[in-house]
Amino acid sequence: MAPLIALLAGTTAARLAGLLGVAALDGWHPALRVGLALMFLLTGAAHFRSRRADLVAMVPPRLPRPGLLVTLTGVLELLGALGLLLPATARPAAVGLALLMLAMFPANVSAARRGLTLAGRPVTPLGTRTVLQVVFVAAALAVVFG
Repeated sequence: MAPLIALLAGTTAARLAGLLGVAALDGWHPALRVGLALMFLLTGAAHFRSRRADLVAMVPPRLPRPGLLVTLTGVLELLGALGLLLPATARPAAVGLALLMLAMFPANVSAARRGLTLAGRPVTPLGTRTVLQVVFVAAALAVVFG
């Protein structure tokens, strides 16, 4: 739920800043880029901190080198977040992040089917996780086409 909160709070705060006169944030498109960037900074950082072991456990068992995959996806999320903040690279970054989310979704499916617990709690149920994934991908696509 933290990524959704980061997306919504970041977008709202950026939009309010735009309404208060920050020209670079004047409009929903730049505000959404900031909210999405905040979300990916949060999730990307988790690949290297306390949630790392949980994320490694989520990688489907049939995939090789789960630690490397978690590191790679974390780096891509952080680079994508930075790309969202630059108008010249925002759209390509959003495309890349949307594709990355689609590529990583099977890990969420696998974790739910295996009944994993993360940080002592069950993973997000698959139905809820699917709705969240649709929202996140839609936000990235809104940046691409907005």
